[in-house]
Amino acid sequence: MEQSTSYRSHTCGELRMEHAGQRVKLAGFLDNVREVSASLAFAVLRDFYGVTQLVVEDEALLTQLKELNKESTLCVTGTVRERASKNPKLPTGDIEVVPETIEVLGRCRHNELPFPIARSREADESARLKYRYLDLRNEAVKHNIVLRCQVVAALRAAMIEKGFLEITTPILTASSPEGARDYLVPSRKHPGKFYALPQAPQQFKQLLMASGFDKYFQIAPCFRDEDARGDRSPGEFYQLDMEMAFAGQEDVFPVLEDVLPPIFAQYGKYGTASSAPFRRIPYLEAMETYGSDKPDLRIDLTISDATELLSGCGFGPFEGQSVKAVPVTDCSATRKQIDKLCADVEVQSGEKVYWFRMDEKGEIVGGIAKFIQPIREQVISALHLTPNTFVGLTAGKLLTAQKTAGVLIKLLPALAPQHMDRERYEFCWIVDFPMYEIGEESGKLEFCHNPFSMPSGGLEALLKAEQGELDPLTLTADQYDLVCNGVELSSGAVRNHDPEIMVKAFELVGLGEEDVKSKFPAMYNAFTYGAPPHAGIAPGVDRMVMLLSGEESIREVIPFPMNKNAQDLMMGAPGEVTPAQLEELNIAVTRREED
Repeated sequence: MEQSTSYRSHTCGELRMEHAGQRVKLAGFLDNVREVSASLAFAVLRDFYGVTQLVVEDEALLTQLKELNKESTLCVTGTVRERASKNPKLPTGDIEVVPETIEVLGRCRHNELPFPIARSREADESARLKYRYLDLRNEAVKHNIVLRCQVVAALRAAMIEKGFLEITTPILTASSPEGARDYLVPSRKHPGKFYALPQAPQQFKQLLMASGFDKYFQIAPCFRDEDARGDRSPGEFYQLDMEMAFAGQEDVFPVLEDVLPPIFAQYGKYGTASSAPFRRIPYLEAMETYGSDKPDLRIDLTISDATELLSGCGFGPFEGQSVKAVPVTDCSATRKQIDKLCADVEVQSGEKVYWFRMDEKGEIVGGIAKFIQPIREQVISALHLTPNTFVGLTAGKLLTAQKTAGVLIKLLPALAPQHMDRERYEFCWIVDFPMYEIGEESGKLEFCHNPFSMPSGGLEALLKAEQGELDPLTLTADQYDLVCNGVELSSGAVRNHDPEIMVKAFELVGLGEEDVKSKFPAMYNAFTYGAPPHAGIAPGVDRMVMLLSGEESIREVIPFPMNKNAQDLMMGAPGEVTPAQLEELNIAVTRREED
């Protein structure tokens, strides 16, 4: 390993018994000091590569060392020797270095650190983010960032090998309605006008296909003013953005089915990943079977429809509602565990869960058992119940009952862990998404996901919907999601490359040709010059690394993340700017009084 001779001849993770007797030069952070006597102390020097024990036997050097705070950076020259008391847990545990000189390269001027480096992950998140440069010195935190680098490099190499060109697209662009809030950037040269940071390179990559490029990819930064959650970072995120010309769904799927499994198997916490082809599940089937369009296929539990079976059983919440049942075999949970499960589902879904059990003797007990008893035999037959089976029940409008059952399924392995094989990565495609939906806020027809998706059936299907021959809510799109272990890694689609079909698709949601031209001028105009059919997808890099590392929060795999409130506590962003800056940008700031 070549190193700069000015500061070190070896790294702190490199020395072994074969180096005994050699004079070496090390540089790193002072990790710890343990003083044994007035003339003997043990110290640990740490760098990016590992740690090395120092044995200070010189009084002058010991005096110098005692004046230093932990985390000071040092350059140590000394001789390697065999340790009398070896540490088999360390790669360098067979040796130690006896220093001749200690040079202070960067003094830590703080007697107390915000948190112990080795235990930084136990600290309050605000402190970790404010002092992120210290948090990143923790081996486990650093490992996640190294993993991220390795995964990005592997993704890039795999895409290039498949003939994709890496092309960077603009960061300053125009605002367009793509489903989330834009980050706006004021223009100094054009008063009153704004750039927007791209929510995704969506339009640019489609324009590249219209330009005659065949295969594009990019490790793309995306910017969305969204609230944070466990698997989503506010502000910015990165995705493996890709697009293919003269291609459809059957061309896109094999690319990711070939690229991702080896990377997940090599770098993942679990060594097993789905092999090609990934399972394909239509959206409506996913909702009916798993209660989610992001099913975790490591869980073997599924939903049974119990509407006809139970809606007339006399239990009020089931009357006139869709009822879904989730049977769980070999479940001997206690009442306390069941109550906690039901409470957790209600917190996550906002809906109640009901239940009963068939005990070891085959009796129906617990929960709403008294309403089940009169139809005991029908229930046992319909749900294929066996002794020692727990049955969770949800009710409401169809989608509500499905989604609540989906939350229940994802929490049930806590009661019956044998129903989940955690040590693997299970991929699936969710296909045949609805093209349109009724907006929760507007109450009107809206695009369900990506407005640039090609509707299944093309123009003919849209015309039938327009003429009332077809319910627009039954239209599906050539759109697909890639899901892994219950996490949506990506959405993708076959693109709507035909201006006539595009205009008709927008007309159904109340937007005309002029709206399409004004909102997407470049793409619309480019397509009028003849565009090839094209399709693509963009798996999230941050979510991918989160899955590979086994972390619960996406912030653990981002070098400098924002907090949940979209603040960078380390840099103080967002922050105030000077009146002069605002004046130059022709901006006046008004403050709304707090309620």
